[in-house]
Amino acid sequence: MNELKLSILDLLKEDARLSAATIATMLGTSEEEVAAAISELERDHVIVKYATVINWSKVDDEKVTALIEVECTPERGRGFENIAERIYLYPEVKSVYLMSGAFDLLVEIEGKNLKEVASFVSNKLSTIESVISTKTFFILKKYKQDGIIFEEFEDDQRLLVSP
Repeated sequence: MNELKLSILDLLKEDARLSAATIATMLGTSEEEVAAAISELERDHVIVKYATVINWSKVDDEKVTALIEVECTPERGRGFENIAERIYLYPEVKSVYLMSGAFDLLVEIEGKNLKEVASFVSNKLSTIESVISTKTFFILKKYKQDGIIFEEFEDDQRLLVSP
């Protein structure tokens, strides 16, 4: 991948709302060249989607997010592909990662409440034939996601006191 495309990706990762004209100005190239590169990146599925990062703790929405470690047996000839696909097709699943270490897959899900998450784990996830075990961890608070810090702390305004 050429340097222009990598630079465009870096800029769009920070702010997906940047226009081709703005990116061209920032990179010292033409708007047409940037627009063509973005179109090619979208066509090749390098850019998959433009998304907004939301601090849900600031919204009156009682969602529960959980991370689930899944230990499973890989399938002959396909490894973990079919198992991962079965899991990521559920609408409550936000992310699925193949991991190294003590477990095989890390699954991020979102539910309306703890009961809904528990029901997903017991009725859907753990019933998959290849799944050996699961461990569920509930996210209590997000401080940073995708390089974005959610809380902005004010500078300490107290006066310095010395002995």
